[in-house]
Amino acid sequence: MAEYKVELTPPDITPYRAGNTGVDYVHCLDSGQPGPTVMIQALTHGNEICGAIALDWLFKQQITPLQGKLVLAFANVEAYARFDAKHPSASRFCDEDLNRVWADDVLFGKGDSIELRRARALVPFIDAADYLLDIHSMQEACRPLMVCGMQDKGAAFAKRLGMPGDLLIDTGHPSGLRMRDRGGFGDPLSTRNALLIECGQHWEQSSADVALDSVTRFLALTGMVEQAWADAHQRLPLPAKQHVIRVTEPVVARTAFFRFLSAFQGLEVIPKAGTPFAQDGEQVWVTPYDNTVMVMPSLNNAKPGTTRVRLGRFES
Repeated sequence: MAEYKVELTPPDITPYRAGNTGVDYVHCLDSGQPGPTVMIQALTHGNEICGAIALDWLFKQQITPLQGKLVLAFANVEAYARFDAKHPSASRFCDEDLNRVWADDVLFGKGDSIELRRARALVPFIDAADYLLDIHSMQEACRPLMVCGMQDKGAAFAKRLGMPGDLLIDTGHPSGLRMRDRGGFGDPLSTRNALLIECGQHWEQSSADVALDSVTRFLALTGMVEQAWADAHQRLPLPAKQHVIRVTEPVVARTAFFRFLSAFQGLEVIPKAGTPFAQDGEQVWVTPYDNTVMVMPSLNNAKPGTTRVRLGRFES
């Protein structure tokens, strides 16, 4: 696994602990006018600090939404409090991955963990949201990627956002339901919609720039702010074109000895079907079709049952 320099400074979010919702680190800005409920969440994973930087910046702008309600939430604050730049991967979560617990049978089951308790506090806000942006980053130095969920409506929403260049339609996560796939977000007939943006490598400065741009553009797209305000705060040019990648299957480690046969960072295209790309014990994984796209490969926390890479193909 590659080592990356921590270029970002985690902001102090303790001033945002006491919100106005009765739940720590969750704030609701009410315009007093009819309109959608829009939610932006950072720190689903405690070591993905670009989202915390973006929300900290947004709070300091002291905006009032033009319509509806705007909910701003810092999610896994206990994991974030443990962030240590000397060991930056260790604070992804405390007990379990917060982004795998959003199915009702898990969320309202008998289980208990720091993440489940936080998810149970956050779920009323998530279930009330018409539009959701969940801000993430990646272990490897891959270009930004929008996880649009399992329905085409997510990719259409991301095209209206205009960024980033690569839009992913996938098959869900085999380890558990993600927040962005919960309820109406994952229903093709629902008007509710959610996006999960992977802003780049966890600790690169560019990931914060992507996070900030995604927040301002998302606010304009959902009618929370004027488009001119969002345009004035953009840091990066929009991509000339957006491309849709459709995932066909995840590659899940069967043993603790899973390894890639080449160095991948993400979104590499392997031209020929049948090309070996990983070995897992005695099993050799090969590409299922020509021009297979390697989506978010990782050896971080490699253990049986974890997704090591998703295989997809460009549709546009």
